[in-house]
Amino acid sequence: MPVLKLFVIILLVILPAACGDKEPSAKDLFSLEHDSAKKGHKVSEPLDISVKSRKGKVIDSVVYSIDGKRMAASEENKEITIDVSSLNLGKRVIGAKIYSEGVSYDLADTVVLLANETPKLYTYKVLETYPHDINAYTQGLEFENDTLYESTGKYKRSSLRKTIFTTGEVLKNVPLGDGFFGEGLTILNNKIYQLTWQENTGFIYKLETMENTGSFVYGESKEGWGLCNDGTKIYKSDGTERIWTLNPNTLAEEGYIEIYTNSAKIPKVNELEWVDGKIYANIYQKDAIAIVSPDNGAVEGVINLKGLKDKVTQHEELDVLNGIAYKGEPNILYVTGKNWDKLFKIEIVE
Repeated sequence: MPVLKLFVIILLVILPAACGDKEPSAKDLFSLEHDSAKKGHKVSEPLDISVKSRKGKVIDSVVYSIDGKRMAASEENKEITIDVSSLNLGKRVIGAKIYSEGVSYDLADTVVLLANETPKLYTYKVLETYPHDINAYTQGLEFENDTLYESTGKYKRSSLRKTIFTTGEVLKNVPLGDGFFGEGLTILNNKIYQLTWQENTGFIYKLETMENTGSFVYGESKEGWGLCNDGTKIYKSDGTERIWTLNPNTLAEEGYIEIYTNSAKIPKVNELEWVDGKIYANIYQKDAIAIVSPDNGAVEGVINLKGLKDKVTQHEELDVLNGIAYKGEPNILYVTGKNWDKLFKIEIVE
């Protein structure tokens, strides 16, 4: 057989197969119908969800999941209601495994879960003012009894400090290496834990001597910003809307919450403080502290600290509000900022 004729025959056999219809995907055949993800969905409201057939495929049953956890199942394509009240806020992945005519298909979409209530608004009253080192780029602030511990930032200037808060006197100053940018700190079980910014490293110190006894690395959180603890668990912010829970023994990340109000997420979560069962969080570059539920990330309140920065000495290196300390006094916080020359004792007023 001539070579040209053989080539034509091969083409005639191959081309119909090559030009045949592409196998339809799950998205071609079905659509996942649920409340609008653009506006978000309050966790107090049940989530109505269903699957619809686009091209006449018979739906035998559907199994629904959220973030990989099975939530419910339906026969055929009946709409069902899922209780989302116990879920964390933020962007959640909805999965649907569809069984149709002996074949299973997988669909996925997202829904943004929001807080139920509008945050309460608070203001402040300055009760007392204390001296604070104007050269301290404050990143973390926490009391142990009446002693105030502080972590400061900036490359070649970062430190861990033990201070007398009423006078501003630094009792002990432990500098970090030049290649580390200090961030938040917290004290738990007679140990001080201190973060660094982008170095993927945290340090551990003995509380009594402030001797460095070890270090730890981060997991999925790429940066270190703020730390606090509830007496059992450690909480870590990373500059996004997430606050991570760390194992107090291994410092491994065990999960996270995402910080949302009833209408939007709160990004750039910075310095943290544990206050009466809630996480108080500085919002970077905002004159505000968010009061956050550690259970699901809901912002329950916002403290407006506008005007506080105006009460310190104005200079070229003056930077934003950052630093929250709580000493057990009801409705009382101690706050300062980066390169502020004052520490303020303030009363929180609704």
